[in-house]
Amino acid sequence: MLMIVKIAITILVAFVGISEAAVNTYVSVLPQKYFVNAIGGERVKVSVMVAPGASPATYEPKPKQMVDMSKTDIYFSIGVPFEKTWLKKLAALNRNMAVVATDEGIKKRTVEAHTHNDEHTDGNEHGGSKDPHIWLDPVNVIKQAEIITETLCRADPDGCPIYKNNKADFIKKTSLLHNQIQHTLSGASGGSFMVFHPSWGYFADRYGLNQIAVELEGKEPKPSDLKDFVKLSKELNLKTIFAQPQFSKKTVELIAKETGTKVAAVDPLAYDWADNLIYVSELIADSLR
Repeated sequence: MLMIVKIAITILVAFVGISEAAVNTYVSVLPQKYFVNAIGGERVKVSVMVAPGASPATYEPKPKQMVDMSKTDIYFSIGVPFEKTWLKKLAALNRNMAVVATDEGIKKRTVEAHTHNDEHTDGNEHGGSKDPHIWLDPVNVIKQAEIITETLCRADPDGCPIYKNNKADFIKKTSLLHNQIQHTLSGASGGSFMVFHPSWGYFADRYGLNQIAVELEGKEPKPSDLKDFVKLSKELNLKTIFAQPQFSKKTVELIAKETGTKVAAVDPLAYDWADNLIYVSELIADSLR
């Protein structure tokens, strides 16, 4: 009986040790959780600020999330709008929490003020705010993986060999993903796709596509703009218009009704990041055939 108790205590101590050794992290959006999980594995706990279906442009942290900051070792930011208002406040709740910008060194594209034309734009020729959706370009994600790995190694040196091995595997898979998307969209270069919110600019730029955003500078289009989108959709013979779960489908459905196109949902904030990009690339390729 005594031996059983000793074994039980040993297992409990080992379990507690593992729990205390974990690095507690917070990220802003779900795709970041995918990245940190891939690199950190079981040594890292990842919590997400913006809940599924919510918008990172208008999100406000919940009371429980504010309390969680006291137990957080690292906050990985990515440049989404709510961070401008809340990041300093969250950091003030835990002076020991490291706030790490995973978008550091990544050149931000400018959100097009007006995109209803049939010419490709790289997103840097028009006035507007900076586009935060850097995670929708696999090449940008490889850069983020380096930052995540370096940060975890500083916080948990004992786990550094694991993080580096996981990073190498993640980068290999991400490179293969990039190649797969290139292959899927190989016949679509220069093609256009219409989406409500301009989330997919980095994806479009990387793969030679033209994103046509229905939402103009954060606002619903005016009736005159709506007519332009209907006309453009017909001129380009678009088969599909893309909606996002974070926004109302009403405007997209109006355009689809007038043009006889389909409405498909694409989520820029999906957790299953790699599968999601494959899915979106296939949807766009099908819409341009």
